[in-house]
Amino acid sequence: MEKKNIVVLFGGQSSEHVVSCMSVQNVAANIDQEKYNVILVGITEDGHWLKVDSLAQIKDDTWREAKAGAVLSPDAKEKCLIVTENGKFEKVPVDVVFPVLHGLYGEDGTVQGILELAKIPYVGCGTLASAVCMDKAVTHTLLSAANIEQAHYLWFYADRYFADGEKIRNKIAARLNFPVFVKPANAGSSVGVSKVTDPEKLDAAIRLAAENDTKVVVEEGIVGQEVECAVLGNRGKSVASPVGEIGAGAEFYDYDDKYKNGVAQLFIPARLPEDIAEEVRKTAVRAYNLLGCDGLSRVDFFVTEKEHRVILNEINTLPGFTSISMYPKLWENAGTPYSELLEKLIDCAFTRED
Repeated sequence: MEKKNIVVLFGGQSSEHVVSCMSVQNVAANIDQEKYNVILVGITEDGHWLKVDSLAQIKDDTWREAKAGAVLSPDAKEKCLIVTENGKFEKVPVDVVFPVLHGLYGEDGTVQGILELAKIPYVGCGTLASAVCMDKAVTHTLLSAANIEQAHYLWFYADRYFADGEKIRNKIAARLNFPVFVKPANAGSSVGVSKVTDPEKLDAAIRLAAENDTKVVVEEGIVGQEVECAVLGNRGKSVASPVGEIGAGAEFYDYDDKYKNGVAQLFIPARLPEDIAEEVRKTAVRAYNLLGCDGLSRVDFFVTEKEHRVILNEINTLPGFTSISMYPKLWENAGTPYSELLEKLIDCAFTRED
């Protein structure tokens, strides 16, 4: 059987650039080398695309010194990667792309739009679902219409806050109970997120969130277990993993917990009654299908302490794939090892219905 060419994209221009560089090391090392020629393409923080010769260059962080540029052609008849070096160029055929990109300019529909134009199969959600799930304000609005329970929230454009901050702070105080979480609408891995217990500290938290996005979301804090569920498969044919639980090492499950210090405890399966865990799984699949997700997503929830209410927090369409990331760990617990999980994700790319 002739090998297929798989382009693995990593890096990117988002605040999660470093996380992507961690994730790709696991992804690239576990793709079946007998089935695929793995072509690594790194995107620098300032948006320069480079063909990276080896995984070792990513591990020792020298890949940005690569000499060959590489971009995906949007031409649907070409279906290729255009590699340029020393004034010469080469067209490399591409069968499928795995965008191991987290956050803006990677997980938000932008790269997916290029791949749609090029008619190249790719791992993960489509353009619209990626954009919708990236934007917490839009996600909240659509899930509210479907009566999927979420934390009470409100959102606003940052420029409106800078024009009349007192009015918006008064709305928050009137509508939401403290503590609240202030978040950029379009950012991931808890970047720019603050827990606010005192109305007087709202201004600083909103300004921090506004540094990361033009739109800000404020959510009422939920007291309960933080649990996550991995969903795999294309829309209408998706399945949910066992539920995992996070015991945060900090005030909330922040960037350092997720990727640096590993202080958070992970419990798989989650410490939940079976009927509540099943409700989490069913709600995860329902939200996944409602928002048009394909391939994969990690759906995050709170489960309240007393009533065991299942409250959806957010959906991540390209969650972390590092050695301590929950998405692959959940599937490993379900009997699907890392390499087999990647094979299933790539299969989803080829079988997605337009």
